[in-house]
Amino acid sequence: MRIETYGHEIEVTPALREYVETKLKRLERHFEQPCEVRTQLGTRKPDYLAEATVNVSGRTLHADAGAQTMYAAIDILADKLDRLLVKHKEKRTDVQRHSMRGELIG
Repeated sequence: MRIETYGHEIEVTPALREYVETKLKRLERHFEQPCEVRTQLGTRKPDYLAEATVNVSGRTLHADAGAQTMYAAIDILADKLDRLLVKHKEKRTDVQRHSMRGELIG
């Protein structure tokens, strides 16, 4: 998994970059193949914002989160991405099941 982290009007410190990578590493369990995650950290007074775009099997998934601290925003973002990926996998398996059922009946 490749994780790129950028700052929008803030400096991304090594500690922030490491925290993002640590939190998003858990998303690897959803993938059979390597994927790319682009994360952007920024501020919108008084909150901190974290956004991410994940490219998976021809699809692009996007999530964003805001909180009073950057670390809290990253935590919320990681949870949202996890839920999005689970939902994406469920849709994919449902489509595969329906197509297999159609082949057996038809």
